[in-house]
Amino acid sequence: MPHALPIHDATPDTFDALVFAPRDELVVVDFWGTDCPNCEVFTRDAPALLEALGEVPLRVVKVDAYTHEELARRFGLYGVPTFLLVRDGRLLGRMSQYYGRDYWLAVVREHLPGARTG
Repeated sequence: MPHALPIHDATPDTFDALVFAPRDELVVVDFWGTDCPNCEVFTRDAPALLEALGEVPLRVVKVDAYTHEELARRFGLYGVPTFLLVRDGRLLGRMSQYYGRDYWLAVVREHLPGARTG
């Protein structure tokens, strides 16, 4: 049975605990919205992406940016999908858009705990 990485739906009440509290894992926050074709493509690709990553210290947190506009505003988001990369309570960066599987996997792997850069 393949390893399933945890995917959590966040609300303003649960966001900080799901995103900024974890240690020793990368948290990818997926800000998405309805009627967003690129969001739908990512959602379709997500199972294969997570399977390709294997057993890594990663959690995915999904936020409906239209339902929880205050969270989108908190991070100055102007479009969806936007992915925030958080590790050990620190915002490391963001991907504004989903540019396909290879790009997404490369950015996520680069930010995993213990990743070697350069």
